[in-house]
Amino acid sequence: MRLSIKGMALASGLLWGGCLLCLGLINLAAPSYGAAFLQMMSSVYPGFHFSRSVGDVLVGGGYGLVDGGIAGLILAWLYNLCAGRGGKA
Repeated sequence: MRLSIKGMALASGLLWGGCLLCLGLINLAAPSYGAAFLQMMSSVYPGFHFSRSVGDVLVGGGYGLVDGGIAGLILAWLYNLCAGRGGKA
């Protein structure tokens, strides 16, 4: 069985981008929630700054969407590559 590369890229991009977006929005309401994780993510993503503004939350969600999509694409491609090499049982 093979994975859909586009489907996996879309699903993982939406999942990771949605997680960063939700975490950033919750952090706007409760400043101590997820602060350490968001500071770590601001060191990973160059345009994302942990300044607790709506614009930075949207930038972080966008970076998560792209980063998750690329990770899902690579994961599905590697899975399909390995699944194609095995023999049938």
